Amino acid sequence: MLFDASAAEPFRPALLVVDMQEDFCPPSGSLAVEGGRDIVPLINDLLKLPFVLKIATKDHHPPGHVSFASNHPGAQPFSSTTTIVNPANARETYETRLWPNHCVAGTPGNELVPELDRAPLDHIVLKGRDPRVEMYSAFRSPLRDPPLADAVSELAERLTAAGVTHVFVVGIAGDYCVKDTALDSVSLGWRTYVIEEGTRCVGGDAGWAETVAEIQAKGVRVVRAAGPEVQSVRASTS
Repeated sequence: MLFDASAAEPFRPALLVVDMQEDFCPPSGSLAVEGGRDIVPLINDLLKLPFVLKIATKDHHPPGHVSFASNHPGAQPFSSTTTIVNPANARETYETRLWPNHCVAGTPGNELVPELDRAPLDHIVLKGRDPRVEMYSAFRSPLRDPPLADAVSELAERLTAAGVTHVFVVGIAGDYCVKDTALDSVSLGWRTYVIEEGTRCVGGDAGWAETVAEIQAKGVRVVRAAGPEVQSVRASTS
């Protein structure tokens, strides 16, 4: 079915720019994703479009964050995992991959890349602040029963307050934080799109192929920057 942002339904699109930070980009990022910096020009072009809300997210970890392999004796980044337990409900657990130290609050690696045009941004949402849990999604951690106060961001509130109807997602990494942000967005009721050229993956092309299959099966649409979905934003006067 062709995309139709007609007057028959509201069209108030938002752009989420996920984790375009120094530690996720070559040449010196501690968790650099290949080609991460290459998507900045496209993102800057998208930031010029009349989205009703433009938000960047940042991983914002304390030094003792549970996702850092350095905080688990004998663990190795990328290959080791750990089981995270909800401190308020020991029956709720999940397994997560361990990483190099990255995006620690107050360090250069935490900063948004300087090539990114910050002027159009309405807000910067911080995630991953609670040292006890991983938080790929910009909305919330996987722990929901009950959720932890520092692992739920204000993103949903900001989108709701702005009357957003459609959410477009770009950034890093496509197979982790972009994926989980998009999945939470659609599960919370927004029509959600990932712009294919606007993301790069830890797992490269294979990681992207797996991600596309997963998110499309759950209602997220993968679109092109020149496609009708983004063209509708260009034509929008919302």
